[in-house]
Amino acid sequence: MAAPDATTGARRTAYYDRIDGQNMTPLWEVLDALISREPASQAQPFVWRYDDIRDAIMESGDLITAKEAVRRVLILENPGLRGQSKITNTLYAGLQLILPGEVAPAHRHSQTALRFIVEGEGAYTAVEGERTEMRPGDFVITPTWTWHDHGNETDRPMVWLDGLDIPIVGFFDASFAEDLEEDSQSVSRPTGDALARYGSGLLPVDWTPAGPASPVFNYPYARTRESLETMRRTEDWDACHGLKLRYVNPANGDYPIPTMGTFMQLLPAGFTTAGYRSTDGTVFSVVEGHGRTRVGDDVLEWGPHDTFVVPSWRRHVHEADDDAVLFSFSDRPVQQKLGLWREDRGNR
Repeated sequence: MAAPDATTGARRTAYYDRIDGQNMTPLWEVLDALISREPASQAQPFVWRYDDIRDAIMESGDLITAKEAVRRVLILENPGLRGQSKITNTLYAGLQLILPGEVAPAHRHSQTALRFIVEGEGAYTAVEGERTEMRPGDFVITPTWTWHDHGNETDRPMVWLDGLDIPIVGFFDASFAEDLEEDSQSVSRPTGDALARYGSGLLPVDWTPAGPASPVFNYPYARTRESLETMRRTEDWDACHGLKLRYVNPANGDYPIPTMGTFMQLLPAGFTTAGYRSTDGTVFSVVEGHGRTRVGDDVLEWGPHDTFVVPSWRRHVHEADDDAVLFSFSDRPVQQKLGLWREDRGNR
């Protein structure tokens, strides 16, 4: 649009100043920023190398107890979103530490959480009266408004990646939280009950789901890894993803968490993916292997236990030096249900 002459420009400026006092803004001055031609996320590609940050995680255990902190977590803040407790515009992520003998006290909240186990074995999460032991690579969920606490009865520290839909819930001004009077909730079901009832290709007859989240709250890595290896025998590699599985809610085939999609993929040694981008900014946690992800001019070198993020609509390529297994999560379920999700496949 051509620049206005001096007289028109002055009239417009005076007009804008006047309506500003009435809490109004002219759309034509901000339209391009409001409705961009393509996604223009402020989030940046970044990798948190576990070997570089582990000491800081462990040091937090000397500074504050799990009970004092309620949740002893170091938030992974995207460099483009500092001060907002976000790893993408819609997602929160952090690394939680629980030391031997500690209990992270029971509470519940509107936000849904996932745990992806990074280091340690044998600590537990309790959800609505059932405990599950956690091992590296396990994917554990805490549905909205469910009582949950964590405990470590082993002799080693335990670290896991927390992913929550905090920014999404905050956008809707729908946050609620409540503490239980006791640190640990009462256990009313045996360990493994949910997986046996709902996670073995069977469901209790006449059972009705209580909500949209999966009734299974621990998806063991051993099962997932076995599935990937079985698929590997057919050599049916996807150019953009290698072999990639989507975790599902066995009650309806949807995502286990309504607001966060979760995935596990295998990239064989020497595999380089085709270029790929999608509108869901994605957080990756490396379970096995070494390699790198190229996001434009950024090269994210990664290995076991590292966490990295690829922002929305940024074309990226994965390169695996050896067999690599990557867990990931994003806001894809929300975008798909709203008809917003897009992908672009195949270009390097």
